[in-house]
Amino acid sequence: MDTLLLKLVVTPVLIGVATLIGRRWGQAIGGWLVGLPLTSAPISFFFALDHGTQFAADATAGSLLGIAAESSFCIAYAACARRAGWPGALLVGSCAFAAAVAILSVLPPLSRPAIVALPLAVLLLALYVTPRFKPGTPIAAAPRWDLPARMVATTALVVVLTATAGRLGPQLSGIVATYPLFASVLAVFGHRAYGADAALNVLRGLLLGLFSFAAFFVVLGAAIVPLGIAEAFALATLAALATQGLSLQVVRRGLR
Repeated sequence: MDTLLLKLVVTPVLIGVATLIGRRWGQAIGGWLVGLPLTSAPISFFFALDHGTQFAADATAGSLLGIAAESSFCIAYAACARRAGWPGALLVGSCAFAAAVAILSVLPPLSRPAIVALPLAVLLLALYVTPRFKPGTPIAAAPRWDLPARMVATTALVVVLTATAGRLGPQLSGIVATYPLFASVLAVFGHRAYGADAALNVLRGLLLGLFSFAAFFVVLGAAIVPLGIAEAFALATLAALATQGLSLQVVRRGLR
């Protein structure tokens, strides 16, 4: 199957399933679910198909560093959520993400342990400063256009990023691909419908879900060159799901 056709089929299916599951169990679970690499994993897969396994392995460094950029988005959005409303919070969060990307893109080469340790440190900081879950926040009833819009927007992001990856380079491509598109949509919709607490639940759920994101790319980066695409993605997916199962227990305790 042509890689463009794969992008047009696989990506909207993944975001569609994730969105429907999130709607069923609320904002915190929705945010936790989109902590999985639902955009970055398909992009990495297409990197491997289009540019080779070494390019995909190099891009995992950017994906891991991107956790720091996502965490920066969450910190900034949470800081502004109650004062600025969703438009201001989204703008400030996106600017914080862009600033983090700019800083990360000019860092000197880091060792693999540092590439893992730096974003996890920022992630832990974000969890420390982001407000705890507010149980009982209602689930927003989404309009009909919401799910198709998410599918179109996400697919467009995957197509554009994979098309421009050769010019951006593997590490910067990996960082940019971590923009929390799904989480920002969930946060803005909840914020607009039910207030800041709904958005904050999404963001805290996302932060807890990012540990599975980290597990996925640590394993993928180590395995894709020696094992190949299929085996490496299978192992990375198992690592992500196992980590996600552990973080779900934390989310559930926080919602009690």
